[in-house]
Amino acid sequence: MKPTLKTLLAAAVSTTFLTAGMAQANERLLIGSTSSSSSHYGYFVAVNQIINSQVEGVSASVAETGATVDNLRRLGRHQIDMGLVTTNTGYHAYAGQEDFDGRPVDSRLLWVYTVAPQNVVMRQDAGVSTLEDLEGVRFNPGITGSATEKTTEAVMRTLGISPNYVRGSTTDIVDAMKDGRVMGSAKSGVGNRLDGSSMDIATFTPISVLSLTDEQAATLREEMPDVAIVDVPEGAGEGIPAYTTWAFGVAVHAHPDLDEETAYRIVKAVMENPEPQANAFSAVRDADLTQMTLEVGTVPLHAGAARYFEEQGLEIPDALRPVE
Repeated sequence: MKPTLKTLLAAAVSTTFLTAGMAQANERLLIGSTSSSSSHYGYFVAVNQIINSQVEGVSASVAETGATVDNLRRLGRHQIDMGLVTTNTGYHAYAGQEDFDGRPVDSRLLWVYTVAPQNVVMRQDAGVSTLEDLEGVRFNPGITGSATEKTTEAVMRTLGISPNYVRGSTTDIVDAMKDGRVMGSAKSGVGNRLDGSSMDIATFTPISVLSLTDEQAATLREEMPDVAIVDVPEGAGEGIPAYTTWAFGVAVHAHPDLDEETAYRIVKAVMENPEPQANAFSAVRDADLTQMTLEVGTVPLHAGAARYFEEQGLEIPDALRPVE
């Protein structure tokens, strides 16, 4: 029987709504990462695979970018939907401080996937056992131009301590500490372990790691909300006792406009599929990403992320509560 005009129109309308529904269901997301030569890029490739295989109706892809600052600016311009952001710089962008003075970027925290304790590593023969003892001592605050350098200097200013700063590359400072021209250096740890350059120094001369006092930790919590205070257990290096230091995390931030249900399902998929992440980025193995996020995060959680953490029975700190 020949179809009527009315039947053809009805079929066309039905097809239009079906096509629109399929297009709506296939949400496309772009994830900003970092240089493809970085191990962090591999982590985001793993996250991308988790999203595409576990989050129905969402299609994601990874973009190589200039990392934190570039990703924050891209988020502000709606050029990416989510991406890598260090927690300290993420706070500066959210609050409109430092490099983002007068130009804040409104982003939301999804999760933190690794924490970098900032270790104050000293030659034992330097005679320095407390941070106050660093006054006037030849000390490297971190590799020139690094986040460690900038953060260490801010911490020392806040605590009223003035070391005699010595600048240089990793190779320069390792050699200088080995021969005693520099007495100590601030270095990012690898999880709860000292980094390779600190372990290298330890093969030539005994080292120690300085700890914040309770009073200093309280001062930093109050005056430097862009950093976290962490307790590193015994064993960061051979013979190194437990200590307390400042840290920043590496996190995934999202644009505030990311759909709440989508954010919820992404965070759920990532939290419940740790193996691909650990295979791509070993520091994630055995890490508690949920606890890490709540302890080290510096900006409000996306509402979807907050919903997932609350479903796990976790208490969200006031500073991380969603603002929508």
